Amino acid sequence: MTADQPTMTETAADYDIRGEEHWTSKGAVRLYLWEKYVGSPAGKRGTVLFVHGSSMASTPTFDLQVAGRPFSSAMDWFAARGYDTWTVDMEGYGRSSKDRDITCDIANGADDLAAASEYIMELRGCGPLLVYGISSGALRAGLFAQNHPERVARLALDAYVWTGEGSPTLEQRRKKLPQFVGSNRRPIDREFVYSIFNRDHPGTAADDVIDAFAEAITALDDSMPNGTYIDMCSRLPLNDPEKILCPTIVMRGEYDGIAALDDLIEFYKRLPNTDKQFAMMRGISHASFQQKNYMMVYHILHAFFSQPAPVYTGE
Repeated sequence: MTADQPTMTETAADYDIRGEEHWTSKGAVRLYLWEKYVGSPAGKRGTVLFVHGSSMASTPTFDLQVAGRPFSSAMDWFAARGYDTWTVDMEGYGRSSKDRDITCDIANGADDLAAASEYIMELRGCGPLLVYGISSGALRAGLFAQNHPERVARLALDAYVWTGEGSPTLEQRRKKLPQFVGSNRRPIDREFVYSIFNRDHPGTAADDVIDAFAEAITALDDSMPNGTYIDMCSRLPLNDPEKILCPTIVMRGEYDGIAALDDLIEFYKRLPNTDKQFAMMRGISHASFQQKNYMMVYHILHAFFSQPAPVYTGE
């Protein structure tokens, strides 16, 4: 079965979606990768790499299964649309190595993406990747695109922050900066996960989805690295928009307390590739794929990833 758009009666069970576990190395660091596709990974319309944020590993974010929620897993939805989909646990998260005495900052995550992309492209013989990053994952993805422009066909930055100017969430988080700097990791629990959905605009996500998300996150981790928090509180900007050369979409939830609108507009204006988009997502707060309007997010991202290349560029 194939379709351009999902219907609310479809489920992943209607497709022959398969998952494969992979491992690669970044020096002595072991990185866990998860892949999903329909039938076979060969002959797909593109290869998607999903990049997670500061406070959760990859599979809770991109392969969350919730009973009664059609295509709760973004990986399943894009696999059903004909893509080979991948995600990777950054160092310090989930199933990947957690033993180094480091904070696992944004630059370290960009290096993880370099190792993961090299593995994916060599294994599958695929061309440049379609890359989606959310929150600090967008910062990692942006830096990866700067460092390895030849590996990124199209880039999606969701819940992104550039300078941090005007971000109420970061303003509050900076008050805890000495605490973050004082240790490599911070404890997390289910209550912390609930706070992600309560801080901006309660009600944008369903309770059963939040419960499932919290359960999936805490099943893999009871603490998270502090590096991305330290970076976002004290070291922004970490991306130079003028060095991000690929087609790019900036996606902002209506109620997102991280991604201040004026900050994002200034970033967007400086992107040099005119094949670019800015998408405002109504009714969305921060964790886009866990929102009630998640299908809208899928649609926006799919439209950008499947957009034909321009025939005439004016040159």
